Amino acid sequence: MMANSFDKARFNMVEQQIRPWDVIDPQVLLLMESLPREAFAPESYQDLAYADIEIPIGQGQHMLFPRIEARLMQALDLQPTDKVLEVGTGSGYLTACLAHLSQQVVSIDLHGEFTDAAKQRLKQQGIANTTLMTGDALASPLAEGPFDAIAVTGSVPSSEQAELFRRQLKVGGRLFIVIGTPPAMACRLITRHSQSSFREECIFETELAPLINAPVPAMFEF
Repeated sequence: MMANSFDKARFNMVEQQIRPWDVIDPQVLLLMESLPREAFAPESYQDLAYADIEIPIGQGQHMLFPRIEARLMQALDLQPTDKVLEVGTGSGYLTACLAHLSQQVVSIDLHGEFTDAAKQRLKQQGIANTTLMTGDALASPLAEGPFDAIAVTGSVPSSEQAELFRRQLKVGGRLFIVIGTPPAMACRLITRHSQSSFREECIFETELAPLINAPVPAMFEF
């Protein structure tokens, strides 16, 4: 696909996928219309970088739907002074988006190959305000915290599994996370109002693959 074709595909993605999903934040719309998503997609999928699909990136993982990424950014309402944690680096595309909207992004992924590839892609785009780590975000709180915003790109089965991320929020911080198991799953925005007070709201229903090391819910036995 030629460069001008990517420009057209990027415009169509915003107009046909992003806006219809109630994304009205002008910063998010402008960013997604300008950042080259094809630069983060596997070479064999670059022509589909702006399609309404989850693009496979290896290890059984996928890039999120563009509309999910857009709603995530709009919900977090990122500010230029924010420090952000991203759980699940993947291709690095969402990392790049978060970096454009905030002061600093710490991104962690279980797969070292994702971390290494994303570092190169971010460098090629001139993005330098990111720290990429290889490890398990579910193992313990990160020393780099607390954070103004946390974006979790995989789901957890229940609100209890979101507690580790809640504890890493600053007061006033926001957490975007998908909670539940198929077919009952929903994107939730959790805001920390004080050291012990949180507000949780359902943004929209969807289905998202679980974080690799997320606890498996117990099954009922009859």
